[in-house]
Amino acid sequence: MATDGPNPWKQNARDAATRIEDELHRVVTYINDQVVPEIRRDGSVALRAAAEQLQRLAQHMDDRRTAAQGQSPPTPPAADPDPDPDPDPYPYKDKS
Repeated sequence: MATDGPNPWKQNARDAATRIEDELHRVVTYINDQVVPEIRRDGSVALRAAAEQLQRLAQHMDDRRTAAQGQSPPTPPAADPDPDPDPDPYPYKDKS
């Protein structure tokens, strides 16, 4: 039994595909225009915070190892002249 004219579900599927393509284009544009520049701008801040935390962890590991061996701990590299005693764990978040 053939029907004359287009199937409504096929037209609905075409319309949905068109809307999906439009929305996908909007999402990609938003990511390129808003998200990527913010990540580039704030990425260095996050990397510096991670580097500071890794430096503290490395020093802690050295201190524990030398204490276990009965030696004096190694001299740490030059420290930041004004270390933050309680650094923000998420310095890259929006603070507005």
